[in-house]
Amino acid sequence: MFDRERQHPYPDALRPDEAPAPHPQLAPVSWLLGTWTGGGRGAYPTIAEEFAYEQEVIFSHDGRPFLRYEARAWIVDADGVPQRPAARESGWWRIQPGGRIEALVTQPTGIAEIMVGAATAEGVDLATDHVALTPTAKEVSATRRRYTPGDDGETLDFRHDLAAVGQTLQYHLSATLRREKGN
Repeated sequence: MFDRERQHPYPDALRPDEAPAPHPQLAPVSWLLGTWTGGGRGAYPTIAEEFAYEQEVIFSHDGRPFLRYEARAWIVDADGVPQRPAARESGWWRIQPGGRIEALVTQPTGIAEIMVGAATAEGVDLATDHVALTPTAKEVSATRRRYTPGDDGETLDFRHDLAAVGQTLQYHLSATLRREKGN
């Protein structure tokens, strides 16, 4: 029931000072919790030239055994000045016993992916299990995403491979992200 005086109707909308502890099944991915930002490079055979981009990735939780995932990116010029929005995604990572992950990721461009993978000591590796496309979405048949922690625990290396528009699965994006302070 919504309590108008508290202004927080459900436990997953608690104030930060009342945040629930992570579910024990999140242990293999708890190092991802927080906001990560940084820059990277991208390329693909159907794109005229390599490009630079900036990215923000947020992993959060509400005390249950899944992560809320949000990512957004901008194409930047040689000076790092944003030129236009690029990718945007949101979804859920369902963490299973033993570090197995089932991820649901959607994009405003009409692409919905179901990925499976695992969290290990080396990081997280997810690969496409199924892709659903709206009638006007670009053809995407597979992706693979890897998230690797830096030695300092404050950086995250990201790599995204893509199979789209008739191309085989291959490199598309990579970035090094830094944990935002206070996360």
